[in-house]
Amino acid sequence: MNKKVNTALFILGATLANIVIMILFFLLFLYLIAAFVDPESPLLPVWIGLMFLCSIGGSFLIYTLVMKKIMSKVDLESKLHPIFRSKGSRGRPRQGD
Repeated sequence: MNKKVNTALFILGATLANIVIMILFFLLFLYLIAAFVDPESPLLPVWIGLMFLCSIGGSFLIYTLVMKKIMSKVDLESKLHPIFRSKGSRGRPRQGD
C-alpha cells in the first residue's frame, strides 16, 4: 500500500475509534445519571447537556493521549502522506509523490 491509502485508512480508523470512545463515555454518563439523578428533577436537562459535553471532551482527551502514545512509538511521518502542506512548499513537488 502507498502512503495515501495508509493515510486514508488511518483517518478512517482513528475516526471510528474516536466515535466508539465517545459512545462508551455517553453510555457511562447515561448510566450514572440514571442511577444518581432523580427523574423528576428540574435539573435533568442540565445533566443531560453536561453528559453530552463530557462525552465529547472525554473522548477528545482519551483520543489525544492515545495518539501521542502511538506517535511516540511509531514513526507515522514515514508511513503517512501529509494532509496539509507547509506554506513554503506550494510550488515544489512533495517528497514521496
